[in-house]
Amino acid sequence: MTPIKAFSVVSCTLALLVLAGVDVAHAARLKDVVDVEGVRGNPLTGFGMVVGLNGTGDSSVSFTGQSLAMMLERMGISTDPQKIKAKNIASVMVTATLPPFARQGGKLDVTISSLGDAKNLQGGTLVLTPLKGADGKIYAVAQGAVSIGGFAAEGVAQSVQKNHPTVARIAGGATIEREVNFELNQEYQLQLALRNPDFTTANRVVKSINNLFGEPLASARDSGTIQLTVPASYQGKVVDFVSRLENLQVDPDQTAKVVINERTGTIVMGENVRVSTVALAHGGLSIKITESPQVSQPNSRGGATTVTPKTTVDAKEAEGKVLEMEAGVTLGELVRGLNAIGVTPRDLIAILQSIKAAGALQAELEVM
Repeated sequence: MTPIKAFSVVSCTLALLVLAGVDVAHAARLKDVVDVEGVRGNPLTGFGMVVGLNGTGDSSVSFTGQSLAMMLERMGISTDPQKIKAKNIASVMVTATLPPFARQGGKLDVTISSLGDAKNLQGGTLVLTPLKGADGKIYAVAQGAVSIGGFAAEGVAQSVQKNHPTVARIAGGATIEREVNFELNQEYQLQLALRNPDFTTANRVVKSINNLFGEPLASARDSGTIQLTVPASYQGKVVDFVSRLENLQVDPDQTAKVVINERTGTIVMGENVRVSTVALAHGGLSIKITESPQVSQPNSRGGATTVTPKTTVDAKEAEGKVLEMEAGVTLGELVRGLNAIGVTPRDLIAILQSIKAAGALQAELEVM
């Protein structure tokens, strides 16, 4: 058995990623395993309008007319929202993420998504749109020409489209107006949140940090949170302290899990998956139905042409095969055994679900 079995293809429609028994531990950087509490992005949203469309904007959306009337009124132009029939305008939702430690004057990328029945945002311009956080305060304002990264065109009987024309982006389209106050260098204690909570991984992280600094700075509160005290030598220099922690090598543990995507026939298994003693019987029934209409054309002038359907049904049952798996079978051995009995993607999914139902699959089974 090879140390790593990367892929095992059951058929052309099945992608089976296998991480079999690994003899050498593969460590990861601490920055790829944990997040520092408080150092995160904040979502921003805003309601805006895209103008300058070539007749592809909203056609029967009432709030678009109301929004346009309100915008014109702020500019000193009074109009009746019920009489507005401008198809060159589209109501949109503008979203962005305010990164941690962002400063005033910085730029953000924004995403523009149509809210109404606009067909295409190509060539439009987003007018000034305030972007608010969860607290209702304005943190940025967005404006600029939108880019959909594709196109859409249609005629009377045919249309062509590339990508998604009702969602657009503006690179650097928002300007930061308000900052999120968080002084990292003033902190005396930090909390690290594991991206995949696990008691073993948390324990390994604590030991690695304490061994690195030679003192008990870290302690695990639970499987997903690590309490960290900033040492005296790094007081006021927390950035340097975190920078040193980020490159610390940690060997993360993982639970035994099998993930199945029935829509695509994809199966992903972890290296710790084990199978207890079990016997598998595999056999399939194939039914083929063929329709071949028979046309009868009489020679006489008064006769009528008739079409008689002819149906052929052919049923074949594949020969059943039995495969016995002993206790403690590894993932690689399980895959080779299933390949030996010629399973298809759907068969493999059904077999894994049956093994789990029988209590012989020592792993969590997740169906997407």
